[in-house]
Parts: sequence; C-alpha cells; structure tokens
Amino acid sequence: MDASRSVRDFFPRIEPYEQGGLDLDGVHRMYWEQSGNPNGVPVLLLHGGPGAGASPTHRRFFDPAFYRIVIFDQRGAGRSAPYADIRDNTTAHLIADIERLRQRLGIERWLVFGGSWGALLALAYGIAHPGRCSGFVLRGVFLGRDAEIDWFMGGLRAVFPEAWRAFAGHVLPDADGAAPAALLAAYRRRLDDPDPAVHLPAARAWSRYETGCSYLVPPAGVEDGAAGALALARIEAHYFAHRMFLPENHVLANLGQVRARPATIVQGRYDMICPAATADELARAWPGARHVVVPDAGHSAMEPAIRSALVEATEAMKEPLAS
Repeated sequence: MDASRSVRDFFPRIEPYEQGGLDLDGVHRMYWEQSGNPNGVPVLLLHGGPGAGASPTHRRFFDPAFYRIVIFDQRGAGRSAPYADIRDNTTAHLIADIERLRQRLGIERWLVFGGSWGALLALAYGIAHPGRCSGFVLRGVFLGRDAEIDWFMGGLRAVFPEAWRAFAGHVLPDADGAAPAALLAAYRRRLDDPDPAVHLPAARAWSRYETGCSYLVPPAGVEDGAAGALALARIEAHYFAHRMFLPENHVLANLGQVRARPATIVQGRYDMICPAATADELARAWPGARHVVVPDAGHSAMEPAIRSALVEATEAMKEPLAS
C-alpha cells in the first residue's frame, strides 16, 4: 500500500546512557551503546553497508520514552576496531556478535530494525535465532542474491550511466564490456592493497557511486565520498565477493522461521540500490507483514519520506510489542 502523506520527523536528539566496547575474539572489538528508556522495549538497530557504521541520527527513529535503543558498529565499521578490517568478518560472525551483545545486555528479545544490508542481516539473524526477535522493521530490502549484487556492480548503469562510468572507469580503463565479477575483482585488488595511495581513492570512488545513486534527489555535497569510505567499500566488496556468506535465496527459503513475527517493510518506489521488486517479493512471501511503498523516495533512510515512514513503523510497533 502507499505510505501516508503525513510527515513524521525524527524524535529529538538524545545521548547514550551507556556505551562500551565488547571483545569479540583476538582481532575485533565492538562498539555498542544504549539510549532511550533503560526499562523500555528493547530495539536493535543494524546499520547498512556492510561497513557503513551507525550514527547518532539512528537513535532518532525511536521514541526514547518507549524504547530501549541498542546500536552497535559491526566488525570493521565505525567505532569498532580495527577499522576496515575484513579478517574473521562474515555474516556468521556478525550473527554471533549480535547474540553476544544480547547476552551482555541481559535482553530476552528485541525488535530488530535494519535497512539494506541491515535488513538482510536482521532476517539472517532472525532465521538463526527466531526466539530472540519480537518483530522486524525493514527498509530498502536486500536479500543478497547473485542478481542483486550484479545489479549494483553493473545493472545500475541503466539508470545512472554517468555515475557508473566514473565508478567503473576508476579501476578499468575500458569498462564498457566488463562483467560485474571483473569489476568487483578489480576493486578488491585496490581496496585490499595496504597502500593508502591505492585503496583510499578506490574507496572514495566506490562510496561516491553508492551514495550518489541512493537518493531520489541527492542533497548538496552528499557525493563527496569521504567519511567512512574505506570501511564501506572494502567490507562491502569483501561480502559481495563471497555472496554475502549465505546460500543463494537463504532468506526466502527459511522465512517460515520468522513469518509469525510482526513486521513492517518500508520501500522507496525509486530505490535504485535495492529495487522495489525485492521488497515486493519478500512481502508476498510474508502475508502478515505490512508493506509500505513510499512513492517519492529512493534508497536512503535519510530521505524525508522514508524517515517519516520508518518513524511511523516504530510507532505502530508499540501496540504489538506492548501486548
């Protein structure tokens, strides 16, 4: 159904009441934080990318009087350390990290909120641990299948030809006939190179491409490709090369594990990073889920109409979660 035309803004800015670092293994240390109501209904936010990291703005999707808001940076991303590190960094590791954090915080079950890669991680976690999920809010659905990865690496040129030429041309001088796999391999060689003079320009080119294609109308300056570019590009390329470390069609094949949970799927009609057909396919396989198609938005959660729909979704979840 179409999203309501009423616009809900973010909740006011808040600061964490608790934050810390959680040692995961001999390599990685996870940044985590809690904000909102310490006695509220737990909600876990899973950021996108993989590698994008969380931000203070992410706290604002949730009513801080109702929700106990848990946010963390996934391995290699944001404030977790070491930065942009792909060692021992797989979907199975991240699912185990979520469980370790849940146990550390003494939470029985939580609402799981994620967009793009975060939506896939939310569903993969839910399939692995359905009893720990009270519900789902999913945005810009990505299911990690081969065709979806190939669309990002090559198909997007049908809508953003100039952005794709700049992206592909950074690593392949004659990119016109390049297969998605060849382009991905060329980027990985540069992104994994230890020399910043090699990996940083490649990371910025990748980030500019992804960010520039994420909005229906990009805000001024959004395509500079600077902040967090290395973690986003290196980790994303690592996951793409390994097909997200999941079997093909893993989510739809195992959706029965979570189908009984309340869920809202928010999808921008003009989302070019994760086209609407994927969210539609998920919604048709999940008849109990509420499917909100936002008619005037692309992929980014920061677009006004998308963020409004997400706030409405977390508000609507209050009733089933409180019962």
